[in-house]
Amino acid sequence: MIARDIARYVGSVRYSDLDKRTVDNAKRLIADTIGCGIGAFGELPVQIAMDTVRHMKGARAATILGTGIKVEPQMAAFVNGTMTRYFDYNDTYDAKEFSHPSDNIMPILAVSQAEGRSGKDALLGCIIAYEIQARLADAANLWKRGWDHVIYGLVSVSAAASRMMGLPDEKTEQAINIALNSHIVMRQLRAGELSMWKGVAFSNVARNAIFAAELARNGMTGPSPVFEGEMGLFKQVTGQFRLDTRNFGKGGGFRINRDLIKYFPAETRAQAAIFAALKLRKEISSINQIGKVEIGAGEATVKVIGSGREKWNPMTKETADHSMPYIVAAALMDGKIDTATFMPRRFRDRKILEFMRRIVVREVPRYTAMFNRGGTVNAAAVGLQLRDGRFLQKEIIYPKGHWKNPMSDEEVKSKFRRLAGRYMDADRIEKALGMLWRLEQIEDVGRLFSVMRFR
Repeated sequence: MIARDIARYVGSVRYSDLDKRTVDNAKRLIADTIGCGIGAFGELPVQIAMDTVRHMKGARAATILGTGIKVEPQMAAFVNGTMTRYFDYNDTYDAKEFSHPSDNIMPILAVSQAEGRSGKDALLGCIIAYEIQARLADAANLWKRGWDHVIYGLVSVSAAASRMMGLPDEKTEQAINIALNSHIVMRQLRAGELSMWKGVAFSNVARNAIFAAELARNGMTGPSPVFEGEMGLFKQVTGQFRLDTRNFGKGGGFRINRDLIKYFPAETRAQAAIFAALKLRKEISSINQIGKVEIGAGEATVKVIGSGREKWNPMTKETADHSMPYIVAAALMDGKIDTATFMPRRFRDRKILEFMRRIVVREVPRYTAMFNRGGTVNAAAVGLQLRDGRFLQKEIIYPKGHWKNPMSDEEVKSKFRRLAGRYMDADRIEKALGMLWRLEQIEDVGRLFSVMRFR
């Protein structure tokens, strides 16, 4: 049974199994994720989440990022996960199902702190969670069936949280059973006009997954076999697939090494198009020269961020950062994409909405085939039909941040400084980065949160 196999894997992997590249990438991703969280501290969904849970104290407590407030670990995971996801600036993993495995990081740090775990423990927990979620994403698509990718987080968080709690394999299996059976998420959260819940869905999944692990620790059992049963995940959600946990961490290494760190705070499938648009902008003197903009991308990109009338008339921040026409229009008009790009005063501006009428998004079969063969979903081309008759085009296959074109350590640190600088002074930022880059030497994960307290 798959749940049992995953539980056995979780109980068997050791920190000594990790190579330096894997540990280094885990530290980079943890730093990147925390930076995304700090930058979003003051945003409305974060404050709603914080106001909702701040009174929920527990015997085992974890810290809300940026504060001295300690709450039950599942509640800290909920708030901190909401922070890291708000700007849509955290990582992505390309597979049959798309996901943001760094959504696992704040839940694992919360449980690690509550359980008094070390930096090595937390690193291992995050790498385990990445491996599980990514391997599930490799195995079966969810979004084409109307379900959301955060479903796989129920498995990854419950399993890795169980490891941080020191649960035996049989209780880890029950945590997976409870979490996965009980919290299946519909894809409607990413359809039509998008709401705040787009950035909250995984943190809610993590909250439930940690609670499932707590229940399993105390002896609760869950429905089994949760994957293969007559009413299980295969029959109801994904269809049949195979998952060989004996290959986890092998055959090319841990999946955390095949992750994309976002260079821009926008949907992953738009990253290549942004780079292409910015290159083209340097070749024209004015956007008034542009008669038409043609964006070419793969099937999944067109379906998710390049179709639907809402994408040409975004009413919410969440729709704007998932709108290929808006993102490319902003890159061409402003010469940059940053968190201010997704403020209402920008995406509701009459001039940019009028410019978007010149934009078309089309599928390029070559990009679709590239992804279907196991390549990147990020490939895109942007073409400008100029009023003087010229046609300019740029193509990007692996945008900066892709694991085949990675950001340097200094670029990751620069991103952290830029985001954290909204709330932290330079000295505190450098102290935090120093701790994050030597996380394996830290005996108590809670120390991280004390350094990054600013409220």
